[in-house]
Amino acid sequence: MIQRTNMGKIGLYFGSFNPVHIGHMAIAGYMTEFADLDQVWFVVSPHNPLKKKETLLADHHRLYMVQLAIGDNDRLKASDIEFKMPLPSYTIDTLAYLREKHPKNEFCLVMGDDNLSTLHKWKNARELVTEYPIYVYPRPDSVKPASQLLTQILSAADIHHVSAPLMEISGSFIRVGIKNGKDMSYFLPDSVWKYIKEMHFYEK
Repeated sequence: MIQRTNMGKIGLYFGSFNPVHIGHMAIAGYMTEFADLDQVWFVVSPHNPLKKKETLLADHHRLYMVQLAIGDNDRLKASDIEFKMPLPSYTIDTLAYLREKHPKNEFCLVMGDDNLSTLHKWKNARELVTEYPIYVYPRPDSVKPASQLLTQILSAADIHHVSAPLMEISGSFIRVGIKNGKDMSYFLPDSVWKYIKEMHFYEK
């Protein structure tokens, strides 16, 4: 397969991917096929400041599962960029680093619309939304802005609402299912499911 150069409009899909599942893959695939993005990079987060760290598998395992899920799809990429940055990692700092490292790329954010309700809690949120477009896909647990600050921040944002399928699969649903001895293979790429079973992840 001919590999594309890492140039163009790149959607950054941040997450713990604990584990990466078919919902993540469907969203990324939709963004590359139906939105105007050349690539989607899965930015595997070592620690989201808004989440508890102890629930995460080791960074290298989550990154490897994303690589397994992507396979040879050259429109998707697994990124460990935040593994090399100070913790906790902040999106604005990661974007600044990537822009400096890849000046010919145009970077934007890919997120569920539930994340918009927490955007006012992000570091340098006003700068973030004015510097980088946001591609938003629907989520079942989204809420309307609940504060004046959030409304002001969103009013300045370049938001592209993408009509991707509504995905109700979550990492927590998969982890609980595995812990309870359920067959969760239908919710995961085959290679990822095999690796989870081989490593006995999430069983306890």
